[in-house]
Amino acid sequence: MRGKQAPKRIIAADSKLNSLAVAKFINFVMERGKKTVAQKIVYSALDIVTDKTGKQPLEAFELAIRNVAPTVEVKAKRVGGSNYQVPMEVRGDRRQGLAFRWILAAARGKKGKPMAEKLATEFMAAMNNEGDAVKKKLDVHRMAEANRAFAHFA
Repeated sequence: MRGKQAPKRIIAADSKLNSLAVAKFINFVMERGKKTVAQKIVYSALDIVTDKTGKQPLEAFELAIRNVAPTVEVKAKRVGGSNYQVPMEVRGDRRQGLAFRWILAAARGKKGKPMAEKLATEFMAAMNNEGDAVKKKLDVHRMAEANRAFAHFA
């Protein structure tokens, strides 16, 4: 690696729910620097989830993220001329980032509804351990389980 590693930026908690995780998720949703649009999408999605499930918005959000976040993943490692998929434990900040990314990708993959509704349906599916984001997590876990024989390369 050349140069120094970029310092971790400290982001402020979001104004409505006072949560760092929600603030970070809003930044993931944001496109082209339009933060207020991203905030409207996330807050209205959480309102829809609250109306349909009766849970507190922050509680519902954290449950969905917890159900989607992976515990293990595979990383390619080159050993003696061959590449091995080595299962490794996922760090906390990466777990959260992957969960955010997978939920957003699943929501953006759906068609025909406003983004807030697509995000709300994906949150509700993730809360019930179903949906595309949870399926992605299970695929990653299955891949790590299949390559458990190469764990000693880690």
